[in-house]
Amino acid sequence: MPADILELVASRTGHFRLESGHHAERWLDLERLCMNVRAVEDHAAALADRLARHSFDVVCGPLVEGAFVALMVAGRLAKPFFYAERLAPAQTSGMFAVRYAIPLSVRPELDGKRVAIVNDFTSAGSAVRGTMQDVRACGGVVAVIGSLVVLGNEAARFCDRENLPLEALECVPFEMWEPSACPLCTAGKPLTDPLATAPRPAAGNLDGGR
Repeated sequence: MPADILELVASRTGHFRLESGHHAERWLDLERLCMNVRAVEDHAAALADRLARHSFDVVCGPLVEGAFVALMVAGRLAKPFFYAERLAPAQTSGMFAVRYAIPLSVRPELDGKRVAIVNDFTSAGSAVRGTMQDVRACGGVVAVIGSLVVLGNEAARFCDRENLPLEALECVPFEMWEPSACPLCTAGKPLTDPLATAPRPAAGNLDGGR
């Protein structure tokens, strides 16, 4: 394996609300992932080789970083590439409120196709679930889920319920809770704004964060 994938992103602690609506005390700055394109290409190639054992026609990934990884996988396997755009409502309260949609102009191309959904880091799987829902709305058949890293156990449980194979290069322990069961909420710890706490780079330094 190339250098550890987790070394490509920054990790912070606090009390965060994830896209799925779950709460967690760990946040990953995934925007940093593709700063080292060569390293990500190596990881994407390894994931593509795992996915190659499954039968599918096209690769689809959720924007943003998941689609970048999916594009690399599609190139490795010489498969057509699709992406799903993130559609967040003005108020994202509740669980799995964020939607993902395939662009209108290419939706007919997915009808009847077997699809590999590829992501970067997957915890509760909000982006994967949203992409899968819209792939099916286009008439596609989801054949396999692939992710560079799976955080925690929820993605595996979801794939088991959907009877879908899950391929990942790394599975990392990761705790998250629904808001009603969050121990950080119970302890009265306020939610952390990841934009407010993100490290700021010095002028001309791309290694300090976003």
